[in-house]
Amino acid sequence: MNKKCTLSMLYIGSVVILNSCGAPSKESSNDLKTNNLVMKKIIHSKNAPAPIGPYSQAVMVGNTLYVSGQIAINPVNGQLISSDIKTETKQVMENIQAILKEAGMNLDQVVKTSIFLLDMNNFSAVNEVYGSYFSKEFPARETVQVSGLPKNVNVEISVTAVMQ
Repeated sequence: MNKKCTLSMLYIGSVVILNSCGAPSKESSNDLKTNNLVMKKIIHSKNAPAPIGPYSQAVMVGNTLYVSGQIAINPVNGQLISSDIKTETKQVMENIQAILKEAGMNLDQVVKTSIFLLDMNNFSAVNEVYGSYFSKEFPARETVQVSGLPKNVNVEISVTAVMQ
C-alpha cells in the first residue's frame, strides 16, 4: 500500500534536505541545483536600530519573515528611549514596522508576536500601544514577564510575518 508523503525541509542554521517522506536525502550536490530550495535572506533596515549582538534584525525564509526582538532604541541617534512604558513600546513598534517595510511587508502580515516585559504591571499600557498598531485581525501572541532584558529595557517584542 502506498502512503502519501509531503515534501519536508528542516532549517537549523543551514538547510537540511528531506525527501518526500521525511527521510534524509541522499542527493549529490549536483542534484541540489535542480531542487527548488528555499534559502534564507538577511533583512537589514537603516531605519531600525543596528543589532547589539551577533544576530540579524530579521531573516526571510521563503515567504516567512522572522524579526528579532526589538527594544526602544532610536535608530537615528542610537539613544535608548525609556521615559515611560508607552513611549518605549511605541519606539519598539516603529522599529518593527521599519524592518517589515524593508522586507516589503507590513503589520497586517504579522501572524505571531512575542512580548517580553520586565514588569507584568506594565501589561495594560503596552497592550494599549501594541493594539493601536493593528487594524484588523490580530496576530497570535504570548506575553511573559522576564527577569531581565537587554540594556535594562522594560519591553522587547519579536514578530513573525508571512508574505501573502
